[in-house]
Amino acid sequence: MQWLASLFPNVVSNQTQFVESIWQTLYMLFASGVLVGIIGLILGVALVVTEPGQVLANAAVYQVLDKIVNVMRSIPFIILLALVTPLTKLLVGTSIGTTAAIVPLVIGCTPFYARQVQGALASVDQGLVEAALAMGLSPVDIIFKVYLKEGAAEIARTSIVTIISLIGLTAMAGAVGAGGLGDIAITLGYNQFENDVTVAATLIILLMVLIIQFFGDLVVKRLTH
Repeated sequence: MQWLASLFPNVVSNQTQFVESIWQTLYMLFASGVLVGIIGLILGVALVVTEPGQVLANAAVYQVLDKIVNVMRSIPFIILLALVTPLTKLLVGTSIGTTAAIVPLVIGCTPFYARQVQGALASVDQGLVEAALAMGLSPVDIIFKVYLKEGAAEIARTSIVTIISLIGLTAMAGAVGAGGLGDIAITLGYNQFENDVTVAATLIILLMVLIIQFFGDLVVKRLTH
């Protein structure tokens, strides 16, 4: 503690607030990550199977989904935070706080992940899809037994990229009142010139990224065949 106090005096003196900010970041990351994973995976699969020439080809549906993803990906996240404020307040009852930040995080990150999933599934050998069709498999079976099974490793790899990007977005959301490490880095570290707080928050975020990358690589290696 003496060593930490010498290196990070303001972190030690505000340790309760700092620890709370770590938990807030983890909460935002987990809650939004689960929702992004579910919605983004469904949307990514839909983009692949409704594309012309695929098992559920539907040009109209594909064009609508494709345009929605493109538009949502084009909006800078800092602007999106303000843009979805009415929706956030409608869903969670407030537009400020850690829980409120989950709404823009999900809206902002889902299109990115959906496009990543689409790319991962597009890499699946189309010969396998054609063979599955020839065997009489239904579109649902092809989605689960061919696309998702064969593309599992790539989906895991893109999931790592998305989670790491999501960490950065939680820090940005914290800068506008969502709490977390981004919030404490700005309110204490930047505004009050307590640079050790900013450094400590940065180190914690880097540690999160390294841990996620390490375990994510293990999962990808396990799924690769």
